[in-house]
Amino acid sequence: MSQNVSETEKLAVADNYRNWKKWGPYLAERQWGTVREDYSHNGHAWDYINHDRARSNAYRWGEEGIGGFCDSREILCLAPAFWNGKDPILKERLFGLTNNQGNHGEDVKELYFHQVSTPTHSYNKYLYKYPQTEFPYAELEAKNKRSREEPEYELLDTAAFNNNAYFDCFIEYAKAGPDDILMKVTVVNRADKPAEIHVLPHLWFRNFWKHNKRHPRPHLESISENTILSKSSRNGVYYLYHESGKQLLCENETNNERLYHVPNETAYVKDGINNHVVNGQATINPEKFGTKSAIWHHFELKAGEEKSIRIRLSNTILDNPWKDFDQLFELRKQECETFYNELISTKIPKEQQAIAKSAFSGLLWTKQFYYYDVHKWLFGGPGENHPNRVDRRNHSWQHLNNRHVISMPDKWEYPWYAAWDLAFHMASFVEIDPYFAKQQLLLVLQENYMHPNGQIPAYEWNFSDVNPPVHSWAVWTVYEKDKNRTGTADIPFLEKAFQKLLINFTWWVNQKDKSGTDLFEGGFLGLDNIGVFDRNHMPKGIKKMQQADATSWMAMFSLNMLRMALELSKTNELYEDISVKFFKHFINIAWAMHHIGKKDLSLWDDQDSFYYDVVEMSDGSTERLKVRSLVGVIPMFAVEIMHIDLFKDLKEFQKQTNEIIRTRPDLASLISNIEESNKDGNFLFSIMRGFRLEHLLKRLLDENEFLSDYGIRSLSKYHKDHPYIFGTEGHHQIQYEPGESRSGMFGGNSNWRGPIWMPLNYMIIQSLRKYYTFYGDTYVYEFPTGSGVKMNLKQIANELTKRLIALFEPDENGKFVYHSEDPNDVFTNEEHFNKQHFFYEFFDGDTGKGLGASHQTGWTALIANLILELDMNQ
Repeated sequence: MSQNVSETEKLAVADNYRNWKKWGPYLAERQWGTVREDYSHNGHAWDYINHDRARSNAYRWGEEGIGGFCDSREILCLAPAFWNGKDPILKERLFGLTNNQGNHGEDVKELYFHQVSTPTHSYNKYLYKYPQTEFPYAELEAKNKRSREEPEYELLDTAAFNNNAYFDCFIEYAKAGPDDILMKVTVVNRADKPAEIHVLPHLWFRNFWKHNKRHPRPHLESISENTILSKSSRNGVYYLYHESGKQLLCENETNNERLYHVPNETAYVKDGINNHVVNGQATINPEKFGTKSAIWHHFELKAGEEKSIRIRLSNTILDNPWKDFDQLFELRKQECETFYNELISTKIPKEQQAIAKSAFSGLLWTKQFYYYDVHKWLFGGPGENHPNRVDRRNHSWQHLNNRHVISMPDKWEYPWYAAWDLAFHMASFVEIDPYFAKQQLLLVLQENYMHPNGQIPAYEWNFSDVNPPVHSWAVWTVYEKDKNRTGTADIPFLEKAFQKLLINFTWWVNQKDKSGTDLFEGGFLGLDNIGVFDRNHMPKGIKKMQQADATSWMAMFSLNMLRMALELSKTNELYEDISVKFFKHFINIAWAMHHIGKKDLSLWDDQDSFYYDVVEMSDGSTERLKVRSLVGVIPMFAVEIMHIDLFKDLKEFQKQTNEIIRTRPDLASLISNIEESNKDGNFLFSIMRGFRLEHLLKRLLDENEFLSDYGIRSLSKYHKDHPYIFGTEGHHQIQYEPGESRSGMFGGNSNWRGPIWMPLNYMIIQSLRKYYTFYGDTYVYEFPTGSGVKMNLKQIANELTKRLIALFEPDENGKFVYHSEDPNDVFTNEEHFNKQHFFYEFFDGDTGKGLGASHQTGWTALIANLILELDMNQ
């Protein structure tokens, strides 16, 4: 295959996991402490294989590394390791605290940045910042044994980076072809005095042979001073070429002596390279063969000096691997620049262009090979002993067998897919790689993912947890964006997704509307932390709960399915009847939201002009839980614009819907403008009539409630001085907190009591744009509430977008809002820090400070969408 192929052409190649996407950054950044690797009796995943044990334990289900590459089945892995001559261990993997160690839950304690990537990973760049002093493992663990009242203790709070005593370690990959990977590791001494650094690019096999006797043990072998041969029945022959350095080989097998005090099954086990380099032990194979290898380089770098190491992994014998090495790197870099220059308009300010590129690149870096066969995990594979467990986690998901490259929320803190996170990821992925976006959405709907009962798996800690049903929204979003960009409708994708979503919709109706009233109980729904109590474990005295958010998500689900069915009806009249089904579902849900039970108590509160959850007590009484949170804003999302041309040839649909409206005008009266179009021929399908939208926006755009300088808060600031208290056989209280919650309700990850959260901010803005399409300039509202400044909904959407973008833009002093409030913040003052972006999980509702997972580019990559869409809507 030609080396000179544009990124767009590479993307369009069929069966890409056998072509340009065969290799990529599919290596996890943390495999230890995951459910998959937990074979403990008690189900304490964080303790069974912790960071200290990880270097000695051969994993069952995956691998990990720093800025690593592997093939799409993770047979062979490539990643660097580092040693500063002072640490007690090699830096092979990122360190962080688990949920029971940190005062605010799991948290990586390293500095690294996913700098750039193309969609096919033909060029990738990663930056790891490595201290020159001993890494403060013990200090970080000890200092984070704080109360929840205090902030997390971070790596930059230690002395590790004092006087710039660190190395910048740049890890770059470029592809000469689908099976020809170029790797360059460049280390730079940022200190003002000399320092030593050991750099050890590793090549190793995932240990697949131990648990599958069909596959013989693979083989790594030194065949010359500068070449290691890799042979496997699963991926054939590769050659690792290197220019200098010492070859070290051992086996990727568990060190049973260290971990379990029993004899090892093989000599030269997994931590052999670590023990040889750090402790000088004779723990590498003198005959230079095994299943794990490294090339050992040792440098003494002067102040400001840099050194580069070149590695090439190819399935071809090359007489001179370095002849075209540098030229290929430059070619791939240029292709990367061209791709992003074509994607991101030059009219967008330079700073925003850089943010969008960085967000998309982070999203691409957080792909991961994910392998988890629940049946084998529960009962062992053929010929294996049954694991001895009390906690048989995910026992009802024995059909689930995942073995794919999947988009992760964050490859360290969340190194597993989450269904609703993934849906948001695809809204961004479609901008850069629509092929991947469609493949991923269909993936979790497959029979080996979706439960036979129709539930989509939530995440590996508990696949049965309930995530908001946003998959249909993502399918329609990806379909529309792809169609608008290419001019071609991918009907097979839409139809295939629609058929599977029908099954999922039925699961929701059967499982989460058990009373058959079109009011839904979703439980956790990813938003439970802004509830007054855990909705999965409701207090005594409550018989059931009708959730405003669950019900609204289902209204949106119905609208998404209606819109898809109407689209499919254009080419297949059989979908007209299904369209009617979802039209009826939508108006029934809208009716139910405003009429509940004998007392006619609705989710909408006329006095407060807001939506609330409603609980039914054991004595038959009902009560609204008057918590002003995003739960009451989600009804905005149930909105769709449909043009009159969509219906004109659908006679059966028109006939049946007109009959519904004629016989039940009370149903239709609750829905905004489904009987008449605007001047442009658009119909508005929405739960929220004009007056409800107006009143809800008064709260949403009030800086004393939801509106922050940096977006929309998760919980109204009203609750700072007016905590909501619910008492029934116990005391439950919720109070506004702008940052991480001090509640231990969810084991420390109770994050949603006020902060700004990118995905729902994005959906608020998208909804406002849809309302504007219908209402145009005729509807104006105060922004902010009480300011006297009137704006239309498009202008308000733009202003909210600008506030979110402000999180990532430097102020007049060069400071990024989401970084520390410390005036000596290195991200402001140090030239080698101040261009590096984090993509935090959420942001402080008052200050905009970044909180939670620091590399959750998955859904925070939506900032790139907002930048592109602001350019189109100015």
